Amino acid sequence: MNALASLLSVALWAGALPLFASTPGASAVGEVSLVLGKAYVRSVDGGREPLRIGMSISVDDIIETGTNGHVHVRFVDQALVSVRPSSTLEILRYDYDQQNPAASTVKLNLIEGVTRAISGKAAKEARQNFRMNTPIAAIGVRGTDFVVSASKQSVRAFVNEGTIVVAPFSGACTAEAFGPCSQNSLELAGGAAQIIEISAKSVAPVLLQIPGKVLPETILEQSDQILAETGKTEHEKAGGSDIYTDSVTTMAVSRKIADGKELVNNFVPPPPPPPPTPEYTPDVVVPAEVLTQNTQLVWGRWAGRQLENERITVSYAQAFSEGRQITIGNDHYALFRLENGSKELKPGLGILAFNLTQAQAYLSTEKGAELMDVYGGLLNINIDERLYSTSLQLGHAATGKFAFTDSGHVFGGGIFRNRTDDKVTVGSLSIDGTEAGYFFETTVDAGKIEGLTLWSVQP
Repeated sequence: MNALASLLSVALWAGALPLFASTPGASAVGEVSLVLGKAYVRSVDGGREPLRIGMSISVDDIIETGTNGHVHVRFVDQALVSVRPSSTLEILRYDYDQQNPAASTVKLNLIEGVTRAISGKAAKEARQNFRMNTPIAAIGVRGTDFVVSASKQSVRAFVNEGTIVVAPFSGACTAEAFGPCSQNSLELAGGAAQIIEISAKSVAPVLLQIPGKVLPETILEQSDQILAETGKTEHEKAGGSDIYTDSVTTMAVSRKIADGKELVNNFVPPPPPPPPTPEYTPDVVVPAEVLTQNTQLVWGRWAGRQLENERITVSYAQAFSEGRQITIGNDHYALFRLENGSKELKPGLGILAFNLTQAQAYLSTEKGAELMDVYGGLLNINIDERLYSTSLQLGHAATGKFAFTDSGHVFGGGIFRNRTDDKVTVGSLSIDGTEAGYFFETTVDAGKIEGLTLWSVQP
């Protein structure tokens, strides 16, 4: 390990976050692991404060996100809940029995918005005691990864893995109860090209076909517009719902109603939608004069020659031009920055949100290093709180599509970094806060992933 790598290793450990760095108050049942944009927590005593990475979450806490807010909470049983923009989620109960997980009890309340829930040990071992309430319906699970969109008018859900049971509130299905309800309920399993939907005017949920070119979560997060493109379902023509689908003929071939449940027979799902087109890694090497023009941050190589599949790096001499100085780096690259004699950030930057502009990532296996797809990302930096959080959407034939997420501390001169057992992120801001860049490393089952990113501040 060279001297620069050794120094970075020591510094990164200093930036690592403790597990459940609790704030004073009620016993913690979870910890905030990611915050993007504006997000807050309301406690039982009525207090409201901005969410921060590492903040503990307790029973009766209410998580609120703004229009650009996104929060991840990791619970004590390793469950993960993602709260999307313009959403409100209440933690009603979280009794996890580590010695006997089957005796655990969990209840969440999605007041409005969109959330994704990935079951932990409590929900997997005590399915009869897990419940997610919404304004008009109860949701039970059978060891599940699912996404829910809720309002006072309708509730929609999509299942990535496992099964959910959705039922409207009634005398036999009260908000105070736990577990799935059976009366007027409907099940949806993962892998189906469908969403489950119930409106405030209907007595039972229905299954709706997902248009072939639309991702399920897009439907849940962007309301009815996507489904409205091609006309109403028979259910809507009868006045029972406010959601549209692509065609009546693409619904199930036949339907039967039995014991208050809607059964779908002879359903042949369409082929899965194509993945989004990667846009952030250039198809060919970008000329050095383009990478260094009108930009403050440039990735330079220690080595003189260009490595295989390089896209967004220049030679050391080219990166050092125009007075740029090295900020951070690893064994292969360094991020060069225009400084004009000062390493101090422009004062008063506050909270910064960035758009991804360019990236390159490699998956290294026994066969060598192969270029990965990069579909997008988020980067938020809070200079006042000295914290950052980021997410990158990556893909490869050996890994499938997945998200790299990380968070950590911001240090003097706009340097930000974090290190855990399975990932490393080290980056820097430009002096005026309009640009950012970081390298990252992580390990997955298929091999080791390394990458570089460049970002521009959102207008």
